[in-house]
Amino acid sequence: MSTRTTQTIVHFSSAFQLPDFEAAQPAGDYRVDHDEEAIEGVSYTAWRRIGAFIHLPAIGVQGPTHQMVPIDTADLEAALRWDTAQPQAALMLETGPAVARMP
Repeated sequence: MSTRTTQTIVHFSSAFQLPDFEAAQPAGDYRVDHDEEAIEGVSYTAWRRIGAFIHLPAIGVQGPTHQMVPIDTADLEAALRWDTAQPQAALMLETGPAVARMP
C-alpha cells in the first residue's frame, strides 16, 4: 500500500494548547504534516488520513529544539475554530451584543 505526506500551514492568532501538549504555544504559523495511505479502487485512488504531526516551534521562531508532535486532526480543527471565533467574541465584548446581530 502506498503512502504520502502532505504539508499545510495553519495560522493561530492567539496562543493555543492541544491535548497532550506540555505548554501553550504562542500565536503564529505552524507547519502540519498529514500522513495518508492509498485506498485502491477499480477506477480511482482515494487517500485516507492515518496521522498528523505539528512542527514546533512556529515558523520563524528560533528554539533550542525542533519537534514533530503527533496530533489528532479533530483537536487541531477545534483549536482553529476557537481561534477564528476569538476576534468576533472580543468585538462583542467591546461593543455589545447589537454588533453580533448585524449581517
